[in-house]
Amino acid sequence: MSKKPIIVFEGIEGSGKSHHISIVSKYLTKKKIDHIKIREPGGNPNSEIIRKLVLSNKSNFNKDTDLLLYMAARSENINIIKKSFNKKVILIDRFTDSTIAYQHYGMGIDLNLIKTLNKYLLKNIKVSFTFLNIVNKYNLQKRLKQRKSLNRYNKFKISF
Repeated sequence: MSKKPIIVFEGIEGSGKSHHISIVSKYLTKKKIDHIKIREPGGNPNSEIIRKLVLSNKSNFNKDTDLLLYMAARSENINIIKKSFNKKVILIDRFTDSTIAYQHYGMGIDLNLIKTLNKYLLKNIKVSFTFLNIVNKYNLQKRLKQRKSLNRYNKFKISF
């Protein structure tokens, strides 16, 4: 395994992914360990444009467009990941597992299509560790109520 791992934090909205990445990032900074933080969608200027589009409450994309926009954002991040791969610790707020959870299990897109697109984009890049953040319904709703604004995913039914 690489001395500079790729560490992914997965979980639903309000489960603490960003909080945990922040804690790990502060620790790595304190220990003077080079690292980068990326979020999906987002993580660089082009991906942030896609993020705003995808998460906008005004957006009403069909499921295929939604998937392709997420993959486009990932494609933009792959260049950043490749530059840092094996050189820096890479912390990612959501990655391929979220795409499978939301687009396949949530929206019904073919799992093989998602895996094929990820394989094409990632090539030889492999995640070293994935942490799944879990939150109960009560704490989830409490955390979402504290947010200044909600995106369209925050407004999906709890069953989604």
